Amino acid sequence: MLLAQRPTHKHLGGKWEFPGGKVENDESPSAAIAREVREELGCEFLPRFELPRSVHHYEKITIEMIPFVGHLAESSPLPLCHEHAALSWAEPCELLSYDLAPADIPIIPVYRQTLES
Repeated sequence: MLLAQRPTHKHLGGKWEFPGGKVENDESPSAAIAREVREELGCEFLPRFELPRSVHHYEKITIEMIPFVGHLAESSPLPLCHEHAALSWAEPCELLSYDLAPADIPIIPVYRQTLES
């Protein structure tokens, strides 16, 4: 899985997260993840399926996580850090060793469960 490290000057700076972002008006969640990955990482992500959604309450903001499992398009360039401090590819068993943003942590057991089924 690809993890991206948040820039130090942003909320949760230095924490690792799954790439993504906000769903715009009149945009499907799958279109939003593809667009956000293209904008932030310069590559073409093809979402295959959505994992269960979750809501996380930070001190000043509440977010709905809409995680997707997918892969890079065959013709896609490799991801680059356009907006993040660093990128890292991790095996599912390694994910909890990263200092993850709290909203991203609940995605891991759900994802790992999909690998087992």
